[in-house]
Amino acid sequence: MKKHLCLGGFMRPICLHTAWWRHPSAPAHANFHWPTIKYLAQKLEHACFDAIFTADHLALMPMPPSALRRSATVTSYDPLVMLSAIAACTEHIGLIATGSTSYEDPYLLARRFASLDHLSNGRAGWNIVTTVNPQAAHNFGLDTALRHGERYARAEEFFKVATGLWDGWSDNALVMDKESGIFSDLGKIQPLNHQGDFFSVQGPLNIARPVQGWPVIALAGASEGAREMAARSADLVFGNARSLETGQQFYRDVKNRARAWGRDPSAIKILPANQVYVGATHAEALAKKRYMDNLVHIESNIPNLSIRLGVDCSKFDPDKLLPDLPTTEQGQGNQREWVALARREKLTVRELAKRAAESGTGEMVGTPTEIADQMEAWLMEEACDGFIIVFHTVPDGYEDFTTLVVPELQRRGLMRTQYTGNTLRENIGLPRPISHLDK
Repeated sequence: MKKHLCLGGFMRPICLHTAWWRHPSAPAHANFHWPTIKYLAQKLEHACFDAIFTADHLALMPMPPSALRRSATVTSYDPLVMLSAIAACTEHIGLIATGSTSYEDPYLLARRFASLDHLSNGRAGWNIVTTVNPQAAHNFGLDTALRHGERYARAEEFFKVATGLWDGWSDNALVMDKESGIFSDLGKIQPLNHQGDFFSVQGPLNIARPVQGWPVIALAGASEGAREMAARSADLVFGNARSLETGQQFYRDVKNRARAWGRDPSAIKILPANQVYVGATHAEALAKKRYMDNLVHIESNIPNLSIRLGVDCSKFDPDKLLPDLPTTEQGQGNQREWVALARREKLTVRELAKRAAESGTGEMVGTPTEIADQMEAWLMEEACDGFIIVFHTVPDGYEDFTTLVVPELQRRGLMRTQYTGNTLRENIGLPRPISHLDK
């Protein structure tokens, strides 16, 4: 059977490039301008993307004021609120929202995602995140952020509670028999009665089981804890591989771990993020990248690198190679990927910092044919099952990819030309979890 790419469009923030909002054609308020967001979501659906993916920040980014004042991340919508609005003006595209297991409450989060799944007729997805921004802790009554191991232990229990609450309803719990006057069969709605190290939750939820059984479960991260949790629990795994070889290594590792847990590796989709620049010629695409990168102010460089590496880089000599780093308590997989890039290309701190400000992901630059060639190679050589597409600016980045690259992928049979399923799980080819009450 011919492989097909699973594609998600990164839409919160609206673009990841630090200077996206400075492009002459970009509406600078796009992060929080509903007409623009609606237009772009409908464009991605028209192009038959599998899903929209939204990141989230529970605090301002940990940058010095000189860099933060230049970042459009200071304001954007809550992802679940935004996706609920998008659900009302789309019919098929999946809606994946980030929800933090570090600071959220599992009962409330499970209820909100069940609500989104019902409102969208089965298109919701939950991106599980263990929040690493130390500033977020101060917004939730804590002096410091949770340490790496504790974050993942809490996330494991959080996931168990949320899925247990969804499974506390049978698919047949709502009788709605007008003649007898019986609305629900309470024997098919059971409390969870969870008592754990982090949470005590009785349940049951006061909303019926999600249309998909569970929303699609996504997880980002490349640390040991993230890989293990992804192998046990995730449907989609968001990666940040910067080369086909590192993509293959990550792909094999996660799939093998899933197999060891008794899961079907084909039911887990690996989706690295890539910022794409497309032009009629390679030179034109490269010129678009250089134009965007030249819009990044130097004050943004070192702070962005500090975020990627999880350490303060302001004390490093900018014209020397990156020194050996202590293990971060923040994004360990992200640090590993950036250090590998610095070592592989022998980049100075200054050069690496410039890369960090230009894009937090891998990049693809070229003509529609060249981009499609790269994506096909990654898919066929088992470096991924698809991609999270990151757009360099708005609307140009969205327009370029959907009008130039998508038709080429469709011509090759690597991407659908119409939706065939009714839910996100069906469109991606994922099994629907069955409640223990229905077994």
